Amino acid sequence: MRIDPFMRDDMQVSRLRRAPIRKVSTLLLFTALLPVMAATPAHAFELFGIKLWGKDKAEEADDVIAEPKRYKVEVTSSGNRTNKDGKAADVDDLIKGASRLVADEEKAASGSGGLLAKARGDYRRLLMALYGEGRYGGTISIKVDGQEVADLPADTQLPDTSNIVINVDPGPQFLFARASITELAPPVEERRNKLQTPKEAGFKSGELAKSGVILKAERLAVEAWRRQGYAKAKIANENVVADHAGNVVDADITVEPGQLAHYGPLTVQGTARMDPEFVAYMADLKPGERYDPADLERTRRRLARMDVFRSTTIQEAQEINRDGSLPLDLIVQERKPRRFGVGANYSTLDGAGVEAFWMHRNLFGKAERLRFDAKVSGIGGSQDSSFDPKNFTYQLGTTFTKPGVFTPDTDFVSSLAGKREVLDNYTETSVNGQAGFTHIFDEYMSGRLFANVSHARFDDDFYGKRDFFTVGMLGGILLDKRNSQTNATSGYYADGVIEPFYEIKNGSFSTKFTAEGRGYYGFGADNRVVLAGRLKVGSIVGADMKDLPPDKVFFAGGGGSVRGYAYRSIGVKKPGDVVIGGRSLVEMSGEVRTKVTDSIGVVGFVDGGYVGEETYPDFAENLRLGAGAGLRYDTSLGPIRFDVAVPLNRSKGDSSFAFYVGIGQAF
Repeated sequence: MRIDPFMRDDMQVSRLRRAPIRKVSTLLLFTALLPVMAATPAHAFELFGIKLWGKDKAEEADDVIAEPKRYKVEVTSSGNRTNKDGKAADVDDLIKGASRLVADEEKAASGSGGLLAKARGDYRRLLMALYGEGRYGGTISIKVDGQEVADLPADTQLPDTSNIVINVDPGPQFLFARASITELAPPVEERRNKLQTPKEAGFKSGELAKSGVILKAERLAVEAWRRQGYAKAKIANENVVADHAGNVVDADITVEPGQLAHYGPLTVQGTARMDPEFVAYMADLKPGERYDPADLERTRRRLARMDVFRSTTIQEAQEINRDGSLPLDLIVQERKPRRFGVGANYSTLDGAGVEAFWMHRNLFGKAERLRFDAKVSGIGGSQDSSFDPKNFTYQLGTTFTKPGVFTPDTDFVSSLAGKREVLDNYTETSVNGQAGFTHIFDEYMSGRLFANVSHARFDDDFYGKRDFFTVGMLGGILLDKRNSQTNATSGYYADGVIEPFYEIKNGSFSTKFTAEGRGYYGFGADNRVVLAGRLKVGSIVGADMKDLPPDKVFFAGGGGSVRGYAYRSIGVKKPGDVVIGGRSLVEMSGEVRTKVTDSIGVVGFVDGGYVGEETYPDFAENLRLGAGAGLRYDTSLGPIRFDVAVPLNRSKGDSSFAFYVGIGQAF
């Protein structure tokens, strides 16, 4: 016998109230719902008066608006069952993950009515969880003090503490006997519009008939049409039938593509200081161009990069006009124009540092940004008399950015900075200026091209005092396919830079090349173990070492380079143990990152660095290795990093160990 498995919300509630142990065999799924996964709420945490997550006790008390009712939950089931793929299915874990009663057990319910409402809601949540595993013949029982919740009147009064028993018999898993979609979109050629097919998502005969697979197949079928310009594509009909005799499901879906659409007029709403015409220009949704959801997503990312808006919403008209145009509304909410921030860092070798910035992010109504930065570092570092202010490093600079130059994805950036930097290798006093453009090619690739000028004086123990006046260019390409910039578990990163420059005082021309690659591979449940690697190489061709400014040549060492060694302490060693920079560079790092809990991780790492005097490395000497371990604590801003490292082949002047504290992974 074949049964229509769908039942609407009001029918389901009615059936729940009739049956103390509800047989699910005549139900399948609600197409608007997914399995509910609940988690125990974290404790509240504040930093400098700013709450980062969780609720405090007062807020939790405010949530209970009636007489608090507490309870204990016991979860039982028919035990672990074997899935169709041969793997064990832990039914108890499935129940605990879906149940609000379990998730909120430590929190008092809002009166008897609140507790009963939460328990009745668990019928649906557990049902959806079973459907999510392709189980459509199970039974669910939720009893409070021995009475089935579905049979209790809404005004039932419960004691201050109740005992709740949840029992679930999951039943067998169902397979797709038939899985068909009528009016599938044709294949596309553009890479950005390619999409996983419903079959690739598991919607095919013989596969587990999970509710999520059916819902995903519908979304994919609709999205495939939308990516080809059919903005109002929808599911016209769905017929999903379960055969309980054979434990199989027949699923037939019909898609209605609708009318091909192109962009109509764009209306901007919500601007206060911003120029709405400029906002429309930056949206770059030109009337007449074919509709594509990828364009809308690119617009959202571009507007977010401007750092002017608190929120942006693109609303499509309900209907496509008869001429095929689709009007759009862009609704924005602006941020406050001014912003400031402070930061700090510390390592045992390089000392402490503090920095601050002030920024205006909308000077003239077109998201022009003016930013001032100040930094003091080297406090308590390895310099003699390191707490003497004359041995600190000072930096002061300003940067102006104008977005939307030439194209919506091109920014003009100029900066001017003064610096006095005191290092073991040299002391620099300089003024540096730079102006140029950055361009976003797509969501992964960006480029930059700058002209720069620098006037600097350097004082070191090998060459003595020298003045340099350089002019040059800098060009770079960045490809970033990491899944996270602060805590990547997969993907890769590549950056290449070429920097030709001319030194006016001695009349020498040189070119500096730098390339860096990073890769990440995670495995295990939720990528709990991640292998991460980094390789950086560099070379300078042209002038001899004596004619190169020390800030242009290569050094290694420090928290972002070779841990265990002081910042820029790895270079070419000259008589008297004087370390100068080099014309070739190789850096490498390897890490094994393992999560111990959801928020705490441990890391083991090995770093290596080489700096050579010649243009090409020969590795005859100067290779330095460091190794160590660290802790990570995940926050919303990225992991807080604490590393301890030791130099494996330290030379005279190197410390025996170093530790580093920062935010974000080392690379």
